[in-house]
Amino acid sequence: MSNIAPKASRALAAWRQLVLLALLPHLLLLLDAAAARQCFWPGQAPEDPGCLSWRVMVEANNARGWRTVPALCVGYVKGYMTRGQYLRDLAGVMEQAADYADQVAAGAGADPDGLDAWVFDIDDTCLSNLPYYETKQFGAYDPSAFKAWASKEACPGIPPVLGLFTALLDKGFKVFLLSGRDEETLGPCTAGNLEAEGFSGYERLIMRTPEYRGQSSSVFKSAMRKQLVDEGYRIRGNVGDQWSDLQGDCAGDRVFKIPNPMYFVP
Repeated sequence: MSNIAPKASRALAAWRQLVLLALLPHLLLLLDAAAARQCFWPGQAPEDPGCLSWRVMVEANNARGWRTVPALCVGYVKGYMTRGQYLRDLAGVMEQAADYADQVAAGAGADPDGLDAWVFDIDDTCLSNLPYYETKQFGAYDPSAFKAWASKEACPGIPPVLGLFTALLDKGFKVFLLSGRDEETLGPCTAGNLEAEGFSGYERLIMRTPEYRGQSSSVFKSAMRKQLVDEGYRIRGNVGDQWSDLQGDCAGDRVFKIPNPMYFVP
């Protein structure tokens, strides 16, 4: 009898080891899943169905007229914008635009007279307002606060967009920067901010003048693009973060939407 207990103990210990070995892969998978969730943002898994679906609706222009990021999605949007996925998505858009520009420059539609043009929006296309919107918790647009922010000339440039901008100039395209910012109050600081971030050599900076105050971005930008077409320019490409940058009259041969789940401009 004295030998039975030690044998039973050894057998039990061996069985426990086998169970642990069998369970180890499953435990590792659970740990990996937990770590993956922590790599994104507190309380929001990257596959979160509510906020991810909301962002898809925003980018598809199905969620129109919204004023603020839903409260439950503030952390999700911050994580999307700051933890790599935004830059990956943006890089994909810029790659498509660059490939298209190469085709235009090399094909039958190549510019024979210096009138092939591209149009770029400025806010969150050339210059980022992410630092401002982070401090505002992605809340409703505040004209006075935004004017104070823009006047600092502190908006960082968006490198992938600058890369496309520079490549277009090198290929001989005329690049126009078209912004809904007020020209009288923000004209000089906007030009200075663009220059400081490397956006130089463009054909013209077009901003909102008094006669267009109060009009929607879509109406204003359509009118400005039509003026360019009336001058003889062919708008080969159009780049913006809002659908209102890319719709309406004379939108261009192709449009390229930059992701932006931070705010909506009609």
